[in-house]
Amino acid sequence: MSVDDKLKELGLTLPEVPTPVATYVSFKQVGDMIYLSGQGPKRADGTYPTGKVGADVSIEQAYEHARQTGLGLLAAMKKAAGSLDKVEIVKLLGMVNAAPDFSDHPKVINGCSDLFVAVLGERGRHARSAVGMGSLPNRMTVEIEVIVKVLS
Repeated sequence: MSVDDKLKELGLTLPEVPTPVATYVSFKQVGDMIYLSGQGPKRADGTYPTGKVGADVSIEQAYEHARQTGLGLLAAMKKAAGSLDKVEIVKLLGMVNAAPDFSDHPKVINGCSDLFVAVLGERGRHARSAVGMGSLPNRMTVEIEVIVKVLS
């Protein structure tokens, strides 16, 4: 089954890849590796869910934000590689806009990791870091960047 078929089976739709708003690109390919710029859980209207996870935002809400971010990252991968059938996730860096005493960062970033495995199977498993930040751009709840290998 193709990844596009898997997305349909799961009832998922990839969003449009956002246009960078500064001096950077959405992705950069070097050899068979693609480096994706960090993304957040951008809504259709262009806004982001905001707040501190562990204070204003629950783990469950932030998990869904990380999952939404993962859909955006899959869209960028597809644009970069031409097909999601040709990608393998290598490394993920998940950043959580966390309250100072929050310590469940991995539970939040699981939203993205779980999505990648559900969509890509074993090619979605990856090395990962999940860390807390004092703030993130636009006060968004999560930001995630990914390194992908293009399979031949």
